[in-house]
Amino acid sequence: MKVSVYDTYVPKKNNLMHFDILVEEKDTLDNVYKYGKEYLKNKGLDNYKLSTKECNFCHIEAAPEHVEKEIKEKGYYIIEMENC
Repeated sequence: MKVSVYDTYVPKKNNLMHFDILVEEKDTLDNVYKYGKEYLKNKGLDNYKLSTKECNFCHIEAAPEHVEKEIKEKGYYIIEMENC
């Protein structure tokens, strides 16, 4: 499966949260934002609104098997980079 990778930066009180949102290559930007908001809600940032200011398309790559499995199950995969 080919996936689109969206590089995401969300300002928190004392630092910047950085994570990637991986979705199927053909998925929509609206879904990317929805998945990002779901992830943020699970991190206690319930009302944060994602936009192109925080979340941008980065590249397309082939997904490893475990990433593909999770995308098929819930629609997306998160790679936590910094301050998550």
